[in-house]
Amino acid sequence: MLSRRILRVKAFKVMYSCVEDPGLSLKEAVSRLDESLYAVRDLYVYMFSIILPLTEEARRRIEAARGKFNPTEEDLHPNMRFAENRTAALLAEDPDFKRYLQKSKLDWSQDDVLIRNLFDSIQAKPYYKAYMEAPETSLQAEAKFFRKMFEEEFEDNEELWKILEDRDIRWTDDLPYALGVCIRGIEAFAKADGRWTLPALFMDEKEDSRFVRKLLENTYARYDEYNKMISASVAGWESDRLFVTDLVLIAMGLAEAETFPEIPLRVTINEYVEISKYYSTPKSRSFVNGLLDALTKRLIEEGRIKKNN
Repeated sequence: MLSRRILRVKAFKVMYSCVEDPGLSLKEAVSRLDESLYAVRDLYVYMFSIILPLTEEARRRIEAARGKFNPTEEDLHPNMRFAENRTAALLAEDPDFKRYLQKSKLDWSQDDVLIRNLFDSIQAKPYYKAYMEAPETSLQAEAKFFRKMFEEEFEDNEELWKILEDRDIRWTDDLPYALGVCIRGIEAFAKADGRWTLPALFMDEKEDSRFVRKLLENTYARYDEYNKMISASVAGWESDRLFVTDLVLIAMGLAEAETFPEIPLRVTINEYVEISKYYSTPKSRSFVNGLLDALTKRLIEEGRIKKNN
C-alpha cells in the first residue's frame, strides 16, 4: 500500500520532530513512525467507508420525498440506482470491513452536514447523471462512478479537511495518497465481485518495513555528524540560518546513501529533491540537490558510500 516515497516522507516528518524536540528518544521516534504509517491505512478505510453514509443519505431523501403531502410522480417512483447500489450493500455486510471500522472507531455519524453537502455536490455532477441514466449497471459501472467521486469530491473540500484535521492532524497531508488507494481499492473490489480485502501496509512487507525503520534510525544516530558536514560545506552561511527542513532532508539523503547499497545514488538524491518541493522553500530544490551531490561524492571518496550498481 505505502510507496517508498510516502515512507520517506513519513520518516522525514518524524525526524523533523526529533530535531525540533531534542528530548525525543529513538524509541519514541520509531513509535511515532509506526503510528503515522498505520494512520494512512486508517484514512483509506475511513474515506472508502463514506460510500455507506452517502448511500443512506440518498435513501433518506427518497423516503422524505415519498412522504410529502403532495408527492410528484417522480417522488413516488424515483430512480433507485444510487440508493440501491450493490457496492454499499456488499460493504455493509462484509465482516472484515465492519470489524476494521469498529476496531478503529471510524464512522461518519457526527458528520451529517458534510454528507448532505457532499451528496448535493455529487448529484449536480455530469458523472452522476451519466451513472443514473445508463441503460444497465454492474459492480464495474459502480466502480467507475465511485472512482470519479474519489477523484473530484474530496481533495479540495475544506469542510472535509477540517473534519480530518480535528480527528488526526496527519490526515490532511495523507488525504491525496489515501484517495489514490481508494481509487485502486474500488477497482479491485469490483474485479473481486464485491469482496473487500484490507491492503497490506507495505508493498514488500520485509524490505519496505526494514527500509523505513533503518532510514529513521540511522538518520537519528548520525544527524549531528551530518549537520556539521552540511554547515561546513555552505560557505558564508551560519548554521542557524539554514532551514531545518533542508538540513533534515539532506541528512536523510546521506543516511540513505550510506545505509542502502542497493539503492542507486541518483534515485536517493532525486527522491529528497522531490520531497523538498512540497515541504521546504522555493529555493530548497537546488540547495538540497547541490549539497547531496557534493556530500555524497565526498563520502564515496572516503569509502563510506559503496553501491552495488
